[in-house]
Amino acid sequence: MKYIDEYQNPELIAGLLKKITEINSKNIRLMEVCGTHTTSIFRNGIRTLIPKNITLVSGPGCPVCVTSQQEINAFIHAARIKNVIITVFGDLLKVPGSDSSLKKEMGKGKDIRIVYSPFDALSIAEKNPEKEVVFPGIGFETTAPCIAAAILEGKKRGIKNFSVLSDHKLMPPALDFLTNTDRIKIDGFICPGHVSTITGVKAYIPLAEKSGMPCVVAGFEPADILVAVYMLAKQIDKKDAKVENGYPRGATFEGNKKAREIMYKIFEPADAIWRGIGSIPMSGLKIRCEFDFFNGKKRFDLSVPDSKEPEECACGDILMGVKTPLQCPLYKKRCTPENPIGPCMVSTEGTCAAYYNYYHA
Repeated sequence: MKYIDEYQNPELIAGLLKKITEINSKNIRLMEVCGTHTTSIFRNGIRTLIPKNITLVSGPGCPVCVTSQQEINAFIHAARIKNVIITVFGDLLKVPGSDSSLKKEMGKGKDIRIVYSPFDALSIAEKNPEKEVVFPGIGFETTAPCIAAAILEGKKRGIKNFSVLSDHKLMPPALDFLTNTDRIKIDGFICPGHVSTITGVKAYIPLAEKSGMPCVVAGFEPADILVAVYMLAKQIDKKDAKVENGYPRGATFEGNKKAREIMYKIFEPADAIWRGIGSIPMSGLKIRCEFDFFNGKKRFDLSVPDSKEPEECACGDILMGVKTPLQCPLYKKRCTPENPIGPCMVSTEGTCAAYYNYYHA
């Protein structure tokens, strides 16, 4: 198949659902890790289509959602520094910190600008040599190579007033962490398509071999997700555990080697704090010491103390699949897209936002 609408074909979807129903009669729980998967699953009503013995659980695949309260506070603190311009992806603006948000700081007159690429931030730095331009870098393996490339370009062009606050996350260590917690039962992972275009399908092989957890990389259309469910159900039925590629038009076994080379030239793995989950060893990326000139945390000595999550907010448990938004006491009461308490209600990829927009019981 060549075109997206072919993956939305009702006859194809009906056939896949029939095949899924024929495979498995036991109760299984599959975690879709990617926030884009979560949104697609809700938007296309997939939870209502699949057999009742299969439960889809949302995981920590929204980059905004997993950014810790401490890091959000650091971004806000940086915005308050004299002569600093914060350049930021728009979905970070409304994430609440302990006492403010970037959107509120913008309303107070702080120079915060929405950009669509870190290269936009470089251009702003060139045009404003008297200012310090700071880019909060969040996201997974998908966005980190682009930010690394911007740092390389900044060095090449001799841009002295550009720096990055790196809070990038790596997906495989997080999945490994989830297989080692007894807080939730997971029988298989629907692995993220976007991340896998960079890491390659091979990135999940150590996880499957170590934990015995079936893994299938999936695309984002209804048929893509149902193919992944079918592949996982078949593996579980046969008591198999391997990595399969259900998204060959987007992800390959090797992934994007050039992107990984650029990413690891600038960054190196480090322990990272995931919101509501805690520290996961070697699950983040920090700027290598030879590129410290572009490390905003060191340039501005950003040392923000540990920060508590908002009271009663269940984002941490929701990100781990322990709870659904319906089990959060704030959901649709104090926490709404217009007045978010936790980040899962902010991003369009957040589980709470997906429930709010598409779930109507």
